[in-house]
Amino acid sequence: MQIHGPSHLHRPHGINPPHYLQANRPTNVDTAASSPSDQLEISPAALAAVEAAEAAEVGEVRQDLVSRIRSEIADGTYETSEKLDQAMDRVLDELA
Repeated sequence: MQIHGPSHLHRPHGINPPHYLQANRPTNVDTAASSPSDQLEISPAALAAVEAAEAAEVGEVRQDLVSRIRSEIADGTYETSEKLDQAMDRVLDELA
């Protein structure tokens, strides 16, 4: 719709493009094959966040354990040499 001033409005137009565009358009083109498709890549961190949110909805999160670990991290007592050794062993096992 075109607006020309406060007192003159054109009639509503159809949603199709103007006829001159349709006349120049090829008729045998497969638009699905020629148009690019969108892709979505989700990072591992985002997947982990989604899994955590789903676990929280189901009630699989042990809130007492989460609270204890958060307080240990805040106090600086969470990371011990035994835990770091165990984590390193798990990483090396997974890489081997």
